[in-house]
Amino acid sequence: MNIKLGQLLLNSGIITENQLEQAINKQNKEGHRLGFHLVEMQAISEEDLNKFLARQQSVEFANLDGKEIDKNIIHLITDDIARRYEVIPISREGRKLIVAMTDPNNLFAIDDLRFSLGMDIEPHICASSMIKKALAKYYPSSDAIVPIEESKKNQKISNINEALADIDDEGIIEDNEMLMGDEVFESMIIQDDEEDIEEDDLDFSISDSPVVKLVNSLIADAVRRGASDIHFEPFEKYVRVRFRIDGILHEVMRPSRKYRSSMVSRLKIIGGMDIAEHHLPQDGRQKILVGETFVDLRLATLPTLFGEKVEIRLLDRSAVILDLDLLGFEEASLKEFRKGIHRPFGIVLVTGPTGCGKTTTLYSALTERNDIGVNIMTAENPVEFNLHGINQVQMNAEVGLTFANALRAYLRQDPDIIMVGEIRDKETSEIAIRAALTGHLVLSTTHTNDAPSTINRLIDMGTEPFMLSTSLVCIASQRLIRKICTKCKTKIHVPDEAFLDAGIDPERFRKIDLFEGTGCSHCNNTGYKGRMGIFEVMRVDEDIRMLIEGDANSLQIEKAALEKGMVNLREAAIRKLEAGLTTFEEVLRETISNE
Repeated sequence: MNIKLGQLLLNSGIITENQLEQAINKQNKEGHRLGFHLVEMQAISEEDLNKFLARQQSVEFANLDGKEIDKNIIHLITDDIARRYEVIPISREGRKLIVAMTDPNNLFAIDDLRFSLGMDIEPHICASSMIKKALAKYYPSSDAIVPIEESKKNQKISNINEALADIDDEGIIEDNEMLMGDEVFESMIIQDDEEDIEEDDLDFSISDSPVVKLVNSLIADAVRRGASDIHFEPFEKYVRVRFRIDGILHEVMRPSRKYRSSMVSRLKIIGGMDIAEHHLPQDGRQKILVGETFVDLRLATLPTLFGEKVEIRLLDRSAVILDLDLLGFEEASLKEFRKGIHRPFGIVLVTGPTGCGKTTTLYSALTERNDIGVNIMTAENPVEFNLHGINQVQMNAEVGLTFANALRAYLRQDPDIIMVGEIRDKETSEIAIRAALTGHLVLSTTHTNDAPSTINRLIDMGTEPFMLSTSLVCIASQRLIRKICTKCKTKIHVPDEAFLDAGIDPERFRKIDLFEGTGCSHCNNTGYKGRMGIFEVMRVDEDIRMLIEGDANSLQIEKAALEKGMVNLREAAIRKLEAGLTTFEEVLRETISNE
């Protein structure tokens, strides 16, 4: 259909071949309809697009620009249905409702409207851009959070304040102190005489309760605020909800304890988990649409003393940067890391604590090596992002698909590069080493504090030192540090005593200005906005190999690496401080001194 429309516009002389090619390329990258991109490029007006669409499909067209639609007509179709099918009601003639649609051939949508409204539907075609503007105009209060699976589509969501108002009307949230970021809203108090509720005792239907609106609102608000995680934590008298933003947890609110089971049930439904199981941990995942943003959710439940704790990891695909040049490497460190990932064989490890961006670094390395002539395979738990052109496999221990078993199978698939999500035991380590020694490049992660201590960690697993020394190429350790908010960035003075206590020479900063954020609405009054990586990359050369085989400890290995020019994590952070990108406190929080 798109090619026919493009050809129709091209034959009429409305657009050029170059414009058509640009629009098709944008469509392939970003989705949406071809006409949407042509209008966005100003190659064609919305009115002209409507006329050509109507001509192409032999239907009437609707022009919504400057048109005021009666509210009584608008209210015939709910906002969730309007957004689901991109449809706007225009007028009514007895039992017939005339609607503007982006796809008048969507018989499922027309049948759904006919059945739900009990009216005959007459579709008129309308450009997607016009429909989107009309949706924003006539249905402004709803930001859609839409699970991709058909069975869970179109969960309406309002902002948190509206959700709380509805909940308060039904008595679900008592007077208490609710925290939103750093602001205090005087709302809910937990009553000491409140009676507990059994886990399976729900006071209302999960499908249409205000708790659904609250949970959906929290998820959407977390996405808008750039949170990486949401924690629903049950305590004796309340449920604490916290967002992790730029690596720091912020308390958002404290709903009453009596509704914790309802909130957990809603989250389990979203994640496709068993709502009747309360005594065992569960994992789930879901893909949702918040506004125009696709977000992957990873949910995990954990039984605690006062009920089930639920943690949600938010993975915003649009916010992920898979480019080694943009991750924050120092020039020398990036050069060493690139040398490692471009080797034909060997092991390259990325290490650091949970949530420090190891997977993003590995994905960036794979993206750089991804080529039609290279066979790349990954073993992950879970697969966080789909990388085009790369064979990714989700581990499933329940059926015996572990990292070790996957690695054995990969060696029979003629791979060039293998990525293993994590080396956590002797078996996986030995198979990875065997793969590296037989002509494969292996990328993986471990959980250690720095690059040198990774050697001892692998040896503690039972890996033979001589096998490590012959297979390791380089080890990168990383952290994420917060960046100063550019909107409220202010020059500050740090006393010499603070530098000395941190093991930093004050003379180094004598002529350098230091900054911090004072806090503003742009950064949620934290003074920080976004994070960047700091890295230390240790190249495993002949001297390091001799130390490994000689059973040297991590301090000896680190000393040798520093003498050869390795930039450690503390030094990488200090360089970010010198550049005015982060604060003195953030350097101390994320790194330790060698003094």
